[in-house]
Amino acid sequence: METQAIPIPSNQPELAPGINYFFAVLPDDRARSEIAGVGERFRKSHRVSGSPVAIDSLHLSLCPMGKPERLRQPLESALLAAAAEVVAESFDATLDSAMRFSARDGQFPFVLCADAVTTAAALNLRKAIAAAQLRAGLQVSGVSSFLPHVTLLQGHAVDAIQESITPIHWHVHEFVLIRSFFGQSRFEAIGRWSLTMQAEPEVYDLLEEMARMPDLPDLPAED
Repeated sequence: METQAIPIPSNQPELAPGINYFFAVLPDDRARSEIAGVGERFRKSHRVSGSPVAIDSLHLSLCPMGKPERLRQPLESALLAAAAEVVAESFDATLDSAMRFSARDGQFPFVLCADAVTTAAALNLRKAIAAAQLRAGLQVSGVSSFLPHVTLLQGHAVDAIQESITPIHWHVHEFVLIRSFFGQSRFEAIGRWSLTMQAEPEVYDLLEEMARMPDLPDLPAED
C-alpha cells in the first residue's frame, strides 16, 4: 500500500509527555463543511455552549494506540510499520444522527454518529489496525466496543440530545495516524495509508456469452 508519512522529529521508545496517538479517518471538504453546519445549527437551536472542534480537526476515530508489550522498536516507528501492513477495503461513510455522550473529564461531548453500515465497515478497519498493532507489540483492548462518531464540541452543560439529521456522506479511501497534544486541541496527521478499492460486481451478459460460443454442427436429418 502507498504510504505518505510526514517527517517524525523523534522516535521515542515510550509515549512522550503530553502526546498521544490514534488512527482515524478524515471527512472530505464537503462533509467537513456539512458537519460544521450541523454543529452550528444545533448550537443555536439547543443553545449548546462549549468548545467547538476546529473544522480542520474534525475526524472519526478508528483505533487507539495499543499498550506497548514486547515492543522491539520506537513507538512511532512501530505504529507506522503496523499501519503499513493493514489491508482493508474503502467504504462509504454516513453520519445520520446527533447526540450528547455521557460526561468525560467533566465535559459532555456533542457528536454526530455513523449509521449501521458505516459502523460495520469501520469496525472491520478498526480490527485490522488492532491486529497489525498486536503483531508490532502493541495490545489494543476492547476492539469490538465501538460507536463511530465525529465530535463537534465539548461542553460543561449540554442537555441530553438524540436526534436524526440529514445524512452526511463521504467516501473513505484512506486512514491516518494522528499525533495529538493534551490540552491543546491540536492534531497532526503523521501518516496516511490508502485503502483498496472495492471490486465491482461482475455483470453476466447471457446474450454476449451465447454470441461467443462456437457454432454447433447441424444434427443429422431424421429418416
